[in-house]
Amino acid sequence: MFTSNPLSLIYWIKAGLGIVVALVCVLIVANLITGIGIALMAYVTSDRIFRQIFINKVDKPSTVTKTGIGVYILTWLFFWALFFTLLNPPA
Repeated sequence: MFTSNPLSLIYWIKAGLGIVVALVCVLIVANLITGIGIALMAYVTSDRIFRQIFINKVDKPSTVTKTGIGVYILTWLFFWALFFTLLNPPA
Protein backbone atom coordinates (compact mmCIF):
# COMPACT_ATOMS: atom_id res chain seq x y z
CA MET A 1 0.00 0.00 0.00
CA PHE A 2 2.57 2.59 1.08
CA THR A 3 5.69 2.47 -1.00
CA SER A 4 8.72 4.68 -1.28
CA ASN A 5 7.09 6.35 -4.29
CA PRO A 6 6.21 9.93 -3.28
CA LEU A 7 3.23 10.07 -5.65
CA SER A 8 1.73 7.01 -4.00
CA LEU A 9 2.17 8.64 -0.60
CA ILE A 10 0.53 11.85 -1.83
CA TYR A 11 -2.37 9.83 -3.26
CA TRP A 12 -3.13 8.03 0.01
CA ILE A 13 -2.74 11.14 2.14
CA LYS A 14 -5.23 12.98 -0.08
CA ALA A 15 -7.66 10.07 0.22
CA GLY A 16 -7.44 10.30 4.02
CA LEU A 17 -7.71 14.08 3.88
CA GLY A 18 -10.96 13.73 1.94
CA ILE A 19 -12.43 11.68 4.79
CA VAL A 20 -11.28 14.14 7.46
CA VAL A 21 -12.58 17.17 5.55
CA ALA A 22 -15.93 15.42 5.00
CA LEU A 23 -16.26 14.88 8.75
CA VAL A 24 -15.40 18.52 9.42
CA CYS A 25 -17.97 19.64 6.84
CA VAL A 26 -20.71 17.52 8.42
CA LEU A 27 -19.96 18.69 11.94
CA ILE A 28 -19.56 22.40 11.15
CA VAL A 29 -21.34 23.23 7.89
CA ALA A 30 -25.03 23.14 7.15
CA ASN A 31 -25.14 23.83 3.41
CA LEU A 32 -23.51 22.44 0.30
CA ILE A 33 -21.89 25.62 -1.03
CA THR A 34 -19.98 26.29 2.18
CA GLY A 35 -18.93 22.64 2.35
CA ILE A 36 -17.58 22.78 -1.19
CA GLY A 37 -15.68 25.95 -0.27
CA ILE A 38 -14.11 24.29 2.77
CA ALA A 39 -13.17 21.22 0.73
CA LEU A 40 -11.61 23.41 -1.96
CA MET A 41 -9.64 25.47 0.56
CA ALA A 42 -8.39 22.29 2.27
CA TYR A 43 -7.26 20.88 -1.08
CA VAL A 44 -5.46 24.05 -2.14
CA THR A 45 -3.77 24.36 1.25
CA SER A 46 -2.65 20.73 1.25
CA ASP A 47 -1.42 21.10 -2.33
CA ARG A 48 0.81 24.03 -1.37
CA ILE A 49 2.20 22.05 1.56
CA PHE A 50 2.83 18.96 -0.58
CA ARG A 51 4.55 21.05 -3.25
CA GLN A 52 7.00 22.35 -0.65
CA ILE A 53 7.64 18.91 0.82
CA PHE A 54 7.95 16.97 -2.45
CA ILE A 55 9.47 19.66 -4.71
CA ASN A 56 12.71 17.72 -5.18
CA LYS A 57 11.08 14.29 -5.47
CA VAL A 58 8.79 14.82 -8.48
CA ASP A 59 9.36 15.90 -12.08
CA LYS A 60 7.02 18.91 -12.11
CA PRO A 61 5.14 20.67 -9.29
CA SER A 62 1.91 20.24 -11.27
CA THR A 63 2.26 16.49 -10.81
CA VAL A 64 1.65 16.97 -7.09
CA THR A 65 -1.56 18.87 -7.81
CA LYS A 66 -2.88 16.29 -10.28
CA THR A 67 -2.04 13.28 -8.11
CA GLY A 68 -4.99 12.27 -5.97
CA ILE A 69 -7.47 14.97 -6.99
CA GLY A 70 -10.03 12.41 -8.11
CA VAL A 71 -9.75 10.26 -5.01
CA TYR A 72 -9.95 13.39 -2.83
CA ILE A 73 -13.17 14.56 -4.46
CA LEU A 74 -14.78 11.11 -4.45
CA THR A 75 -13.88 10.26 -0.86
CA TRP A 76 -14.96 13.69 0.33
CA LEU A 77 -18.31 13.43 -1.43
CA PHE A 78 -18.96 9.82 -0.41
CA PHE A 79 -18.04 10.28 3.23
CA TRP A 80 -19.86 13.59 3.53
CA ALA A 81 -23.05 11.88 2.33
CA LEU A 82 -22.40 8.91 4.62
CA PHE A 83 -21.67 10.98 7.73
CA PHE A 84 -24.59 13.32 7.03
CA THR A 85 -26.96 10.35 6.70
CA LEU A 86 -25.67 8.75 9.88
CA LEU A 87 -25.98 11.95 11.89
CA ASN A 88 -29.34 12.98 10.37
CA PRO A 89 -31.33 9.80 9.73
CA PRO A 90 -34.57 10.14 7.77
CA ALA A 91 -37.74 10.23 9.86
